[in-house]
Amino acid sequence: QVQLVESGGGLVQPGGSLRLSCVASGSISSINAMDWYRQVPGKQREFIATVNRGGSTTLADSVKGRFTVSRDNAKNTVFLQMNSLKPEDTAVYYCHTQVWRGFFSNDYWGQGTQVTVSS
Repeated sequence: QVQLVESGGGLVQPGGSLRLSCVASGSISSINAMDWYRQVPGKQREFIATVNRGGSTTLADSVKGRFTVSRDNAKNTVFLQMNSLKPEDTAVYYCHTQVWRGFFSNDYWGQGTQVTVSS
């Protein structure tokens, strides 16, 4: 129904920047908010950011002031601009959306993209 594909991860030095992208396909009209999460091995998946169709955003306190989330509805794409990266930002970053149909919902996840912050 909805497919999400992330890209843009890689290896960067502390203080560096990366821009992640997530392209959605399928039943695009059913999507409202699109979200970013990250996960470190052995840890719970952590909420990072969300942006709704109108462009309203929410950022987790851990990344506020360093990360920016945005979307391009014409391209069905959500972005995560990551600046001032720290080693503790190292994780697999996932794109996510939840689609509701009445009282039912489906969660959709991308495959994840690895971000490694290291000297």
